[in-house]
Amino acid sequence: MTSPATLAKEHVEEKKVMREYILRTRPGGVKGVDHDALCDLLEVDDPSRVIFEQGRGREAVVRVFPVNPLATMRAITLEDLTMDENGCIRVGSYYDGEPLRMRVHDPETGNAQRVIIFGTTGAGKSRALQAFLIACKRAGIVVHLADLKGGQSVPEAQGNVATHVTDLKEAMGLLRAAVAKAEARFKKYAKLGRSGFIINDPDPLEYVVIDEANRLLEKGSPFRAEAAKLIKEIGRTGRSVGIGIVLAAQAGHLDELGGSDTLRAMLKEGEVILLRWSSQMMQALVSDGLLPSGENLQPILKEIGRVRRIRRWDGRKDAGGTKVNSQGMCYHLTSHRSSSMARFFLVGSLKPYKGHDPAIRALYGSAPPPGEPLRLIFPPPKEGKAGSGGADPDGAGLEYAEGDEPELEAMPAMPKTNAQRILAALEDGPLSEADLLDALDNDGGRDVKPGSIRTTISNLRREGQLAPKDASGLISLPQ
Repeated sequence: MTSPATLAKEHVEEKKVMREYILRTRPGGVKGVDHDALCDLLEVDDPSRVIFEQGRGREAVVRVFPVNPLATMRAITLEDLTMDENGCIRVGSYYDGEPLRMRVHDPETGNAQRVIIFGTTGAGKSRALQAFLIACKRAGIVVHLADLKGGQSVPEAQGNVATHVTDLKEAMGLLRAAVAKAEARFKKYAKLGRSGFIINDPDPLEYVVIDEANRLLEKGSPFRAEAAKLIKEIGRTGRSVGIGIVLAAQAGHLDELGGSDTLRAMLKEGEVILLRWSSQMMQALVSDGLLPSGENLQPILKEIGRVRRIRRWDGRKDAGGTKVNSQGMCYHLTSHRSSSMARFFLVGSLKPYKGHDPAIRALYGSAPPPGEPLRLIFPPPKEGKAGSGGADPDGAGLEYAEGDEPELEAMPAMPKTNAQRILAALEDGPLSEADLLDALDNDGGRDVKPGSIRTTISNLRREGQLAPKDASGLISLPQ
């Protein structure tokens, strides 16, 4: 990147000054811009106040705000969550005030949508999903939800969606039933001579929503292959008959979503929203083609505020000012502004509650959810059991005579993430890197590479879950 200011201007409003710079980049656009170095060059000690965006050709725009324009967001309203003529809802705002929209239905083609929301723990996936679920209920759209965090991710959704399941076995039953319904609609519409879906004529728009989808699709999941196949089928067949798919996942790489090239390509054609990420996730998104070659996104820090790198020995200490969490900040990667930072409106209360959040419950309303629950489809009974099951003519599911339910094998334990394995290994005391790698090789989990573990350790230290690096070289939990 060349000179930091080939053009600069000031915008003054209510005695607040916003500086804007137009930069010329190297041929091919932005590649690997060092955001911290840019902030140092501009003498800004709060990186979140510096918003960087690639323009046309070799132009890039850098804006320095008095405060981060996304630091505070208003509460979402029912008006925001009402579908407009384009089938979109307003879920937030870009840093310059343009509304952040999510498409729920495409009235031109009639197709249901394919939506995927990525983000690390605490980035705001659940609140973003709540906005989608509320909008669906208010619009009369039927939702079948699998909350694979045991129902904890979006607890207010229970009783506000047609189908609500909370474990892997039930999620598979839901996916099988949804595919059966899509196939039944496909045959029905073919007989009618209809080539597409018309909402509520005669069938409602429906969505299968899988929260914590990485638990179902990552390597080591007992249902990985079948789940990927079923989700792919919903995306391929279901979208044209009014049955869409929504995934919320912590996956650091799209390969963790079932290992299917077709599935990954299908999801990238839908609505892809990226909340706060890890460095490993960003590298994967670029390599998987979700970001254009040479595109660069400004990092989303966990906390917004001034960064004090050093302090003079006799300097005055910070008074412990309030730090703002970046939950809900995001990029809409498949929109016309893929590299523009945005943030979701506040969904629910900032105040924690012992039970359901009353603000979220109020948004859902007290009316019963639209649609009927799916009858979950499980594998047929084993040989020798005379179950009465058989596929329903409308594709709703299977039934079994009392006492003839399928005998499923016990579910294997869910595979732990690298972060969980590292924290567990350190519970008995500090370890060197070599000893930690040896512990992970013998804990029964999947094989890990030293580079991946080092990245995870760095992320855990940054998040405060591991003690800072010291002269001993040992890796330990915080005191």
